[in-house]
Amino acid sequence: MVALYITSSASGSGKTTLCAGLGKHLFSSGHRVGFFKPVITANNEKDSDTTFLKHIFGLEETQHILAPIFRDEVSLKNSLKEAYAKVTTSKDAVIIEGVFGQSDSSSDLVATLEAKVIVIADYAQELLPVIDTSRRFGEQLLGIVVNKVPRSRLERVRDEVSHLLEPAGIKILGILPEDRSLLALTIGELAEQIHGELLRGSEKSAELVENIMLGANVLDNTMNAGPLYFRRKANKATILKSGRPDMQMAALESPTTCLVLTGNTSIKEVVLARAKKKNVPVILARDDVPLVVTQIEEALGKSRFCQENKLPRLTEIMQEYFDFTTIERGLGLSL
Repeated sequence: MVALYITSSASGSGKTTLCAGLGKHLFSSGHRVGFFKPVITANNEKDSDTTFLKHIFGLEETQHILAPIFRDEVSLKNSLKEAYAKVTTSKDAVIIEGVFGQSDSSSDLVATLEAKVIVIADYAQELLPVIDTSRRFGEQLLGIVVNKVPRSRLERVRDEVSHLLEPAGIKILGILPEDRSLLALTIGELAEQIHGELLRGSEKSAELVENIMLGANVLDNTMNAGPLYFRRKANKATILKSGRPDMQMAALESPTTCLVLTGNTSIKEVVLARAKKKNVPVILARDDVPLVVTQIEEALGKSRFCQENKLPRLTEIMQEYFDFTTIERGLGLSL
């Protein structure tokens, strides 16, 4: 049985995403995969990442066993082996999701569990400090993954990263592109973030929204011009003022994931009827358009991976851009 510790240089770099993609690959290759996420916190709330990974890995262990809670680093150090032993039974590999940053607790955990290590660096961050801190893992370090790289810069970033990592003897395990579908919110999450009311379409609350689109007041929004404007983006939430039924009807003539209507004006029944016929959810938010847009943009920036319908796209990305062969060899797993 081998342990793989996945950590990152900052919060939101993609640890859960990588855990999901790597775990699903190992599972589909015939390996029995476990999961472990020791948490140092004062509260006892369930960890949504663990709930999600427990589900997609088909694990029988309870949330408490998979993500044991420790009061502080001292209690973690004293009880780590005992907690870890509970998730290793009948497993070929256990993926451990670590805390962000390479703290002393990370190094101690890796040493105690004899785990191999992958470090994730966010494209937006400076890479040299990540390299310096990654070196403390020594021979346990399998390599570094750079995540959320704009597609237009993939090749250039690979060259730049190679120039930095090769002299340090560190392997590049993947240069992963930024992908809107992995940053998407569900309709339900979007409604929650903008404090909106889902007027219809609650059965589609788990569907993903990848783009947002504003209805422009300057638009000559006849039934001929409107749909052409709104067709410019797919998988979108279209944000419109609640007092513009003409624009709402035009938006419904294009592929629309959901309508987000803002303001205090009552929604026309003809609009709701058309949305029902098109099977498009409608969210009513009482705030004005600029505030709703800001709320959605902030939510997209903090979006978590925990959606099963993101897995197919993640699998495609990792098959193309991630070095599974090096990982399996580094873990001593048969190909």
